[in-house]
Amino acid sequence: MPSFTPIAADALVAAAVDRAAALTGRAVVAIDGADAADPLAFADGVAEGIRARGRLCGVVSLHGYVRPASLRLEHGRDEMSYRTAWFDYPGLDREVLRALREHGHWLPALWNEDTDRSARATPISATADAIVLVAGPMLLGRGLSFDLTVELRLSEGALHRASTPGFIVDALLHHRRDQRRDPDILAAWDHPDRPAVRR
Repeated sequence: MPSFTPIAADALVAAAVDRAAALTGRAVVAIDGADAADPLAFADGVAEGIRARGRLCGVVSLHGYVRPASLRLEHGRDEMSYRTAWFDYPGLDREVLRALREHGHWLPALWNEDTDRSARATPISATADAIVLVAGPMLLGRGLSFDLTVELRLSEGALHRASTPGFIVDALLHHRRDQRRDPDILAAWDHPDRPAVRR
């Protein structure tokens, strides 16, 4: 079991900013966390700190890379579908990670989850040192070549207290057990106002 040290929430954001800002060239950072952990809000805070240092920084929500409902709900709302069919990780790799590094731009969203149609987003041009933060669940262990990884980890109890549907809790815990890559920064996030970070 990892050992954790308490840290102030703003100090954790600052630590993530420091680590991200130390990256050279174009870089992609994962903010991995269940929806109940609100990784998008954390990513927004980190992005603000990076921009304050004069670097272009974008934030991409994994929910902009859901698969069409006909695919992600083909077998219903269950643990397997959420873990394997819900999000378009290959699309994220193609349109954000590889597009940024190979073509100098990224696509902020591919699919609109609310309308279940193409997001019709316009690619964003990147500077030579742009950083893109990707926020969402189950990003680690997908073979995605992130330059820095942060995980906001919720316990099973915290997920249930957040009224997370049972099939999603099962999928998140299953994925956590299966994925072999440890994040660069691991935060215990049951209480976002008083988190702890792995030593």
